[in-house]
Amino acid sequence: MSLHQSTCALPTSYFLIETRSPPGLLAPTLVTLPSMSRVPRTPFIFLLLTFLACAAAAETSPTTESPKAAPSVTDPSVQAAIVAAVEKDRKRFGGNTPVPATLIGVWDAKGGSFTRAFGDADLEKKVPLTPADHFRIGSNTKTFVISVLLQLVAEKKLSLDDPLSRFSLGVTIPNAEGITVRELCNMRSGLFEAFDTPEFAKLNMKVPKDFNPKTLVAWAMKQKPYFPPGKGYRYCNTNYLLIGMIIENITKDSVGNQIRKRLLEPFGLTQTFYPETEAMPSPWVHGYHLDKQGNWEDISNTIPVAFMGSAGAMISDMNDIRRWIELYATGKTCGAGTYNDLINCIPFLGNTSFGLGITCSEGWYGYTGALPGYNTADYYSPETGLTILAWINYQAKEPVEGVASVMVRDIARILTPDHIPFVYKASSEPSKP
Repeated sequence: MSLHQSTCALPTSYFLIETRSPPGLLAPTLVTLPSMSRVPRTPFIFLLLTFLACAAAAETSPTTESPKAAPSVTDPSVQAAIVAAVEKDRKRFGGNTPVPATLIGVWDAKGGSFTRAFGDADLEKKVPLTPADHFRIGSNTKTFVISVLLQLVAEKKLSLDDPLSRFSLGVTIPNAEGITVRELCNMRSGLFEAFDTPEFAKLNMKVPKDFNPKTLVAWAMKQKPYFPPGKGYRYCNTNYLLIGMIIENITKDSVGNQIRKRLLEPFGLTQTFYPETEAMPSPWVHGYHLDKQGNWEDISNTIPVAFMGSAGAMISDMNDIRRWIELYATGKTCGAGTYNDLINCIPFLGNTSFGLGITCSEGWYGYTGALPGYNTADYYSPETGLTILAWINYQAKEPVEGVASVMVRDIARILTPDHIPFVYKASSEPSKP
């Protein structure tokens, strides 16, 4: 999941995408915004889970422009520069040893590509990372949830400007008549982060009997909102738990089934899953965090997927997400007439903006997801036809944009020096163990 949060103020935890959030389950990290793509290691989950895009094929899409020339990703000197930049980031954001595993991939408009796996998927058994390994993608789940929602909008099942009071969600939402579906999507509802509630902290990552996402939302509703609806930006997983509930209310089906039937099967995403248990498909990458001594501790499968839900539960591999993020960013996964809504990105930090479940920065569209043990950043540039993915098996407390997004930025510096995403006044320095 990714947890971007902010009232124009950033959260301080790490579960989701793209920005940081307060100690909690899912959240991204961005200025004055609670985290975008992070999930707290304990006792909160950040699923940054965290930047992204969706649009209707019938509408004008960025892909209609002729791609501009960029350094070839097949050039050995360019590949060497990318490897050097990634190795540098692995060391500066690591502990006594570099980030355990890093998977990067770059694809251009001419069919050229460069992928590279660094480190081990399992430190104890010394199993080398491969491009086929599965990662938890955290808040990148939100791109699938938004795609389903926008298909329902195109089918006239609901409107983005419907108030929450229209839906029977089984939870009392104060001011439900004053909060719209759109404000949930673009993180401007002001609702409190469910993964930062005292009730959630007391669970200590143990799923109660008969647990339901409504429980998390109900706890969040007991807390004072960060700001009135539409009066600020704060990355908050509560918004996407509610969107999941709305989808289920309209379709009388589970979010997971709707994602499978509407997206995974039609687009042939055979290695992408909305799991019901903690089990990972083989091969898979173990997740780690740094202890106080700077050593790596395996925390795989310590965050119950029941908590993540529609805010960040999904699993995938690089090949599937490479195709997915281009489809999403060019409007091919959402219903007709919804693309402009998807990419109506509002600035929230530096040169970065947020739309409906999509992050936009210097012509790059995508999302960042983060939860304990994983951080994935996926971005596509319609203007150049370039795609950059950077995945690691570690969720750092800092920097605000997430380590995976730093890697995307450092690769973009090499390929598109005139269009560098995620540039903020504050420097991106590694967190201390």
